[in-house]
Amino acid sequence: MKLALILPLAFVAFIGVARAEEAGDIHEATASEAEAFNARIYAGPPGKTAYACFVRRYDAAHLAQHPKQKVASMKLLVSAETYEVDNQLRNSFRLGFRYRNRSSDFDSSGSCHHAVFTKDGNEVRLGCGVDCEGGGLGIALSKDDKSAIVRFERIRIWLHDNPTEDEDRTLVAGQDDGIFRLDRVDNSECAALVTDRKELAALRHK
Repeated sequence: MKLALILPLAFVAFIGVARAEEAGDIHEATASEAEAFNARIYAGPPGKTAYACFVRRYDAAHLAQHPKQKVASMKLLVSAETYEVDNQLRNSFRLGFRYRNRSSDFDSSGSCHHAVFTKDGNEVRLGCGVDCEGGGLGIALSKDDKSAIVRFERIRIWLHDNPTEDEDRTLVAGQDDGIFRLDRVDNSECAALVTDRKELAALRHK
């Protein structure tokens, strides 16, 4: 297989939200496209660090209309940090959610890269992956930048209070669980997703 084909397929696998046959419709974003998207998602130039928090809590009426939806609430924290070693800005995500029929909270996290989906009008998204073939998700923005559109097929998850557990858990997209629209909120609402004290302090001051 030619390298030109291998790279798009690897990129699609990393994103975890597109089928292999759609690889030709996805390409890595240019520097200017990535900068423009960063300014949108972080509500301005990110600087050395930046955060964006998006949340959705589904009420009883919504869940009643979508009986096959497994997720009752979801939080997404997107972060940017400039590394001193190479002065490159890197994006990452942390996801927290609760099932509708369970009391425990679950998390996931990973790194992100910018991708352009040409079939969707050259829409720029973040393609994020979880380590060790843990699937991933795509993050787009609504036209007014007030909401994040999260798409995934499968993603590795773990209990919020036990990230090193041995049990292999996966959230798999179903009929009503493949796309989520989360609303932009104050970054403090995503504080529960952060465990590092210094980062938590930085989050609360952004």
